[in-house]
Amino acid sequence: MLNSCGVLKNCRTIPDPAPMGSYSPHDVVFLLKEIGLHIEEQGNEERERAIQRGTHYSEMLPIEYRPTKEYIDLFHKSLKETGGRLALATAVVAETILKRSGPRVILVSLARAGTPIGVLIKKYLRQFHGVDAPHYSISIIRDKGIDKNALIYLLQRYPGYEIQFIDGWTGKGSITRELSRSISNFEQEFKLNAGCINRDLAVLADPGYCANIFGTRDDFLIPSACLNSTVSGLMSRTVYRDDLIKGLDFHGAKFYAELRGEDLSNYFVDTVAGHLNEAHQRSLMLLEAKPRLGVDNAPAWVGLKEVRAIQLAFGIQNVNHVKPGVGETTRVLLRRVPWKILVRDAAGPDVRHVLLLAEDRKVEVQEYPRMSYSCCGLIKSVGEAE
Repeated sequence: MLNSCGVLKNCRTIPDPAPMGSYSPHDVVFLLKEIGLHIEEQGNEERERAIQRGTHYSEMLPIEYRPTKEYIDLFHKSLKETGGRLALATAVVAETILKRSGPRVILVSLARAGTPIGVLIKKYLRQFHGVDAPHYSISIIRDKGIDKNALIYLLQRYPGYEIQFIDGWTGKGSITRELSRSISNFEQEFKLNAGCINRDLAVLADPGYCANIFGTRDDFLIPSACLNSTVSGLMSRTVYRDDLIKGLDFHGAKFYAELRGEDLSNYFVDTVAGHLNEAHQRSLMLLEAKPRLGVDNAPAWVGLKEVRAIQLAFGIQNVNHVKPGVGETTRVLLRRVPWKILVRDAAGPDVRHVLLLAEDRKVEVQEYPRMSYSCCGLIKSVGEAE
């Protein structure tokens, strides 16, 4: 159903964003403000101490991890092995989005992990259905919400279109909950009809059982989780700080133009897109046999229950220090100060890059078969870090 938000009253027109990122503007437009010259990146130890003393994670940027050759080789190997699986998940999600929203849909990726997935879905819709859906990447930040100026921009420019939010994967569902909460707050603030903005989240992998649209619920490696900016259009994670973001500004990000020589963003998308012809045919057969495949209007939030059990078993006070799933565990190793990594099966193919990163950072790995996730990252507390 198309949104029924009507006209946003008393809103100034949000200006177009400056071009950013290494993707073609035909594939995605970043609704973000370049703030790279105004923010200094910090090491993981320094950031972790600041976060655990009360500084919000969105007010800082980590130093970008520069992967070893062995790690880059693993990215290429895993992409080769999972390209078909990623393409099939993309096809299932894209077909479901089109069926639910129709051709007048805006793809809205949540920066930055959602961006390459949104690019793939856009390519699929264009190639197999002739639907050239607008695709934007915007910021959402836990505890601070979605970028309101970005939402206003989209509603002003695409009246009568359905918004479809896209991310890469789910962990325990923090972003799913943040999305629902911040959309409700936005509708109330701007006196819009309740529920006029579609808050369903579409992801390729939903091991947390908290997304409404998904390609699979297996906790498998999406190779874009292996890298940071160099597989996400050379963009940093997003920043929201009062001294940097004012008035009609979008949330901020840094564009790592100096990493162009290492950029694998379009390579990742093109490699997966090479499997889309076969994935298109397979997805149609699967969806014909199971029309509700990839749709869950009342997800069970299994992942959150497992996280609570892990929190209790390991005596962890803050639930935000438990990061389940391959994607979130990778982020812990790249951007946080890890205490311990739990793996369901250390010989499993989906955790090889996790084991490499843990070895590189000298982090303990413990087998823990009592979880549906492939792995889980546990963040070190400040007391232990000191």
